[in-house]
Amino acid sequence: MVHLYWSIPLLIASAGLAFYFWRRGRAADPQVQLESIRGFFEVERARLQAQFFQAAGASGKPRGLRWKECVWNELIEWVRDKQSGQLMVLVGVTISFEAIEGGDMEGVEAAGNLRNASAVFYWQDGEWRTSGRAIFNLNPSEAVEHFKGGYERI
Repeated sequence: MVHLYWSIPLLIASAGLAFYFWRRGRAADPQVQLESIRGFFEVERARLQAQFFQAAGASGKPRGLRWKECVWNELIEWVRDKQSGQLMVLVGVTISFEAIEGGDMEGVEAAGNLRNASAVFYWQDGEWRTSGRAIFNLNPSEAVEHFKGGYERI
């Protein structure tokens, strides 16, 4: 009967240790980490899109055009830079510009045309960031295919 009193706490402690090591092993699983990082992107997406627009508009590119609006779509590609190993996400966007008064594009009818592009976001130091880089004339899937020497889908 005395053995029964000791076996119950031992069983509970064993179950607790098994759960602890199971959770620890799961946290080290790269797939779990990737899912978590993707979740961070979705939570931060609106802020990141605004940050992209601000950074891209301040870049001065394309020359002679002012960034007017970005219309985001659901096209998305999760990639890894083959050289650096950095995790990135390409998001589809349609961008509209307007000519800067007195600039090179003033009076050019095509200045107001909508542009298809992929906005680039990257994971660095535990957070999503953007420099405002856009890959023009390619949606995310086309960009991965075009840069297949540099990007790999994940």
